[in-house]
Amino acid sequence: MNDPEIRAMLYPLLTGGVYIDELPTGTTRADVVHITSAFMHGYEVKGDGDTLQRVANQLRCYGEVYDFVTFVVTEKHAAKVLPLLPTWVGLMVASADGLRAHRPAGYNAAVERAPIAKLLLLEEVKQFLMARGLTGVSTLRSREVSQFLRTTHVVPLSCLAQYVRDRLMARLPERLLMRAERKKERERLPPRKKKTKRKKPAAKKKAAKAA
Repeated sequence: MNDPEIRAMLYPLLTGGVYIDELPTGTTRADVVHITSAFMHGYEVKGDGDTLQRVANQLRCYGEVYDFVTFVVTEKHAAKVLPLLPTWVGLMVASADGLRAHRPAGYNAAVERAPIAKLLLLEEVKQFLMARGLTGVSTLRSREVSQFLRTTHVVPLSCLAQYVRDRLMARLPERLLMRAERKKERERLPPRKKKTKRKKPAAKKKAAKAA
């Protein structure tokens, strides 16, 4: 069972809000993120052809930003991935019969300001900070904004997280429109010609035979 087949079973379960595929998260990408006005739930999908080599980094990145995290894996990976997951991370197992909840996700209390702000554009984060009356942020670089968010006590995490959720949900129609426009552009382009492999020249006959 592959990734697209698993996602097709997952999508109908994500009711309310929106879901976004391949959302850049830290140094990785979350396969599917379900976003509502109250929470963000990151899903990592592991099909039969995937490996578990990146699980540690994915857990670190997801744990910094998502209220809930669930791994959705095939039966091939279930026994091996479970010992790698903290108890608050959920696990679903995909098979030909559908998705089975092995363990529900628990609430993640380790979300941090700087990583969650990275889900947005730098200008969006600056707008949020300026709207709260903070001065001098318009000229800050990305690294400086992150440092400020890591050390400040004047920006409540709950307010920043709500702003991030609202912006990501508002951005979805823009994403869908851009995706549709790119698809139309591809359809207008003439199909690419397949490259024909050049035949290798026949080996030169030995001098003795040519003589």
